[in-house]
Amino acid sequence: MASRRLRLRKPRGTGEHIAATVVALAAVTLLLRMARAAQSTVVRGWPLFLAVAAGGLAYGLWQLLRSARAQRARSDMLARLRITLADIDAMNDKEFEIALRDLLIRDGWAARRVGGKGDQAADVIGDHPQRGRIVVQAKHTRVGGKMGSSVMYAVKGTAGPVHKADHAVVVTNGGFTRDAMAWGDRHGVHWADREELQRWAENGTALHELLKVSARSRPNRFKRAA
Repeated sequence: MASRRLRLRKPRGTGEHIAATVVALAAVTLLLRMARAAQSTVVRGWPLFLAVAAGGLAYGLWQLLRSARAQRARSDMLARLRITLADIDAMNDKEFEIALRDLLIRDGWAARRVGGKGDQAADVIGDHPQRGRIVVQAKHTRVGGKMGSSVMYAVKGTAGPVHKADHAVVVTNGGFTRDAMAWGDRHGVHWADREELQRWAENGTALHELLKVSARSRPNRFKRAA
C-alpha cells in the first residue's frame, strides 16, 4: 500500500483556531525563553571568554619571546663559533656542509644549505648586503686528498647562470692539484684548502677576508660571463 503524504490543513471552526493560536503562542514563548537563556549564558560566561582570549594572547607572546631568545642565543653561539680541523675531518658530507653554512652565518652572511641530489655544484649559498651572493661547493675528503680541475669547471658553469652568484668558492679539508688552483685563479673561482679552512673555521678569520672578497662595486662577473 502506497504511503500517504501528510498534509497540513487549515484550522476549521472556532475551536481549532483557538487551539492553533495557543500552540503558536507557546512556540513563540519557548523561542523567547531560549533566546533569553542564551543571552544570559553569554553574559555570565563573558569573563570566561575574556580569560580564554587573554590566555591565548599571553601564550602567543610567550612563544614569540621564546623564539626570539632562542634566535639570539643561536646568534651569540655562532658569533663565537670555532671548529677544529679534527672535528671537521670526523664529519660526513652533510655535516661538513652544515658547518660551512654556520661559519658563513658567523661571518655575516645570510646562508642556507642547498646541497644534495641535483644541487648543481652548490652546497651552501650565502647573501650579503654589501658583498652580494656567494656559492660554496663543499668537498669533504680524507686527509691528503686532492681536488682536480673538474670541480672548478662545474662550479664556474653553474655559479652565475643557475645560482646568480657574485662569488664562487670550493672548500675542502684536503687540497687541490696545481692545475685546479691555477684554473680557479685564472677564471675567478676561489678555493680554500686545508690551511685556509683552518684559518677560517678554527682561527676565526672571515672567509671573505681570506678570499679578499670586497664590497660589490661592479656587475656580477659570473652573470656577465654567462
